[in-house]
Amino acid sequence: MPELPEVEALALDLAGRLEGRAIVRIDLAAFSALKTFDPPLAALNGAFVDGVARHGKFLDISAGGLHLCVHLARAGWIRWKDSVPALPARPSSKSPLAARIVLDDDTALDITEAGTKKSLALYVVRSPQDVPGIASLGPDPLDDAFTVEVLEGILQSEGRKQIKGVLRHQGTIAGIGNAYSDEILHAARMSPYKPASSIEGEELTTLFHAIKDTIGDAVDRSRGLAASELKGEKKSNMAVHGRTGQACPVCGDTVREVSFADSSLQYCATCQTGGKPLADRRMSKLLK
Repeated sequence: MPELPEVEALALDLAGRLEGRAIVRIDLAAFSALKTFDPPLAALNGAFVDGVARHGKFLDISAGGLHLCVHLARAGWIRWKDSVPALPARPSSKSPLAARIVLDDDTALDITEAGTKKSLALYVVRSPQDVPGIASLGPDPLDDAFTVEVLEGILQSEGRKQIKGVLRHQGTIAGIGNAYSDEILHAARMSPYKPASSIEGEELTTLFHAIKDTIGDAVDRSRGLAASELKGEKKSNMAVHGRTGQACPVCGDTVREVSFADSSLQYCATCQTGGKPLADRRMSKLLK
């Protein structure tokens, strides 16, 4: 799933490609992806793109006083086309294409979603705040306003909730997903099951810097990369996420995994849980 660093890099890449270009039309290939009807998608036809921004994991393409907001969900991505394909975008169960933005210089932007579980979402709105998922976002960890005091307030308000889930909740902190929450907790040497409100003092400071450094470093590495390069960059720089069975780069212990119904987490027992392996989430006691 694209998270804050990848979406930030996509926004920067698309800004360079789209700003000043006019949208000729937007072909919708997956009708379920469009979540709004007023303004209509066709209202963007002929509009000049004047900016591309990011809100949490949302892309925001502004054109003609409107905003096309895109949430790539778990399997969505952006693919640039140097020329408009001869065949128009049409609904097809065999194609990952969700929508195609055709530009006035005969290039195009394909918005795709792999797999059978379709969660990608498109919104045409007058203001980004008209998108419920954007309006409810928590603070962005890249903002200067995200301070250790802000993090402390969040953790105390979340009580005994496990820190892994707190970091991932978009209404609590924007942009962090499954992968970077694993990386942050590994950097902080903290159990994913640790109760949020128990994180105080030196541990709070450590977690704050782990969030800022992990996300900031990932953004720095991704900045300037084309969309086609971002997935490989992300995967190659993970310390524990997606590395089950491999050696922890810090201590050499084997990276372990806890599986859930539709996701999993990875961690190092030596670095994060005092050497004790985590049992299934539903059966484990909280580790301190």
